[in-house]
Amino acid sequence: MRSLRKLKKIKGDASVREFYRNKKNKSIFVLSKKEKLQNLLIYDAINKILIKNKILAPKLLSENYLNNYIEIQDFGDQTLFEILKNKKNNKYIIFKKIVKILNRMQLIKDKKIKNFKNKFYKVKEYKTKILFDETKLFCDWYTPNKMSKLNSLKFNKEFKLEIKNIILKLNYKNNTFVHRDFHVSNLMFKNKNLALIDSQDAMIGNKAYDLASLIDDVRLKTSQQTKSEIYNFYLRCNKKEINVFKFKNDFEILSVLRNLKIIGIFTRLAVRDKKTNYLKLIPYTWKLIDLRCNNNNLLKDLKFFLDQNFTKKIRNKYAN
Repeated sequence: MRSLRKLKKIKGDASVREFYRNKKNKSIFVLSKKEKLQNLLIYDAINKILIKNKILAPKLLSENYLNNYIEIQDFGDQTLFEILKNKKNNKYIIFKKIVKILNRMQLIKDKKIKNFKNKFYKVKEYKTKILFDETKLFCDWYTPNKMSKLNSLKFNKEFKLEIKNIILKLNYKNNTFVHRDFHVSNLMFKNKNLALIDSQDAMIGNKAYDLASLIDDVRLKTSQQTKSEIYNFYLRCNKKEINVFKFKNDFEILSVLRNLKIIGIFTRLAVRDKKTNYLKLIPYTWKLIDLRCNNNNLLKDLKFFLDQNFTKKIRNKYAN
């Protein structure tokens, strides 16, 4: 453990894990908290599934489970987020490559594989309860910071009922491999090929989830035209497999639920972990929620309810 601390620590986004770079071996050491140690086994298993299905992901190089860490391939520092921030790069061409990786990932049928402890890991289902509990992070963390205790309790009760009703309006069954954090900050180029990182949260879920995560990415602002181009390219690639109207409904609902969750997570990071740099992303996250609510009649009641309780002034508090 002491020798690990001598290596260069690298930024790990919103993760509770720690990352250390070993330049000599071209590797990364991933250090987990003891209570989250199981995540290392899951991370290894999911990466093995991706690699087995010809999707580039970090290979396990060594493990020291007793000391809470594993060693994986180092794909460098530059994610697609940094590449796409450069206005000279053609966003649409890059996003087409990303969608092709997404299509390949959605063909994965493997639900079981051995991890480095030689025990089988079964990919879990993204059940309704998990989706609800994640969305509930919005009222667990964001609303107590914006309302009095009495108003927060009243809002949270109505919010939970509304979210439960919305989840029931999803069309697609949980039968697709979903990364659950599929956005440009978790994609990298390795030898001109796209690689996928941070995949430990993958589950079997709704086909529309990862596309919503990609297109309505709160970190990377894209125009409505770019969003439509990516969405339509995905539809053209999958026209035989999906019902356009049902898919659109699920895409918009899941985008809203995911981004409500993200507002809750960003607030938790600020309040609990003192990581306040994510608060500046909240105003744009609200805009994405509005965008999808305005396009879907099934989300109109939720939008009205949110508009009643969160003014533009409240939503834009952390804007740059």
